[in-house]
Amino acid sequence: MPPSSYATTPGILWAPWRGAYLRQSSRRQCIFCDAVKRGPRGDRASQVVYRGREVFAILNRYPYNNGHLMIVPYRHVGQLHQVRASEHQELWEVITLMTEQLTGLLHPQGFNIGVNMGRAAGAGIRGHLHFHLVPRWFGDTNFITTTGRTKVISESLKELHRRLTARLASR
Repeated sequence: MPPSSYATTPGILWAPWRGAYLRQSSRRQCIFCDAVKRGPRGDRASQVVYRGREVFAILNRYPYNNGHLMIVPYRHVGQLHQVRASEHQELWEVITLMTEQLTGLLHPQGFNIGVNMGRAAGAGIRGHLHFHLVPRWFGDTNFITTTGRTKVISESLKELHRRLTARLASR
């Protein structure tokens, strides 16, 4: 029988590969600006799946679920009121496009769409506004998530990038 504190005390999941990310992020200005600077030739390494006129879509390297994307304006702006009308329109167009594409590719039963503005709101990448698009399925939170506090992602980012960019190219 586990100790009574088991249910309330979080366990430890060792993730040494995150150390490289954390060390890099302290030296980098912004991962989104880095992806923009790399340009289309760097899209595979940056995990960019789509580039529009003023907005792009990028895979989340630490996804909540398979297919977790972030929709981002090219400009480094941190608040909704700083987004130009044309960027605002394209943000929603790309969110809609990616929702359609992920539906056809992954067949989720729903989506979470949201934005965290500021550290207090949970923004992991502060200063560069971005929308999260997270596919959801019934049962995607199960015993391992609840008791082990561990998330199982069913597809590698490399494979998802390949499949999603191929789907987008064929539309």
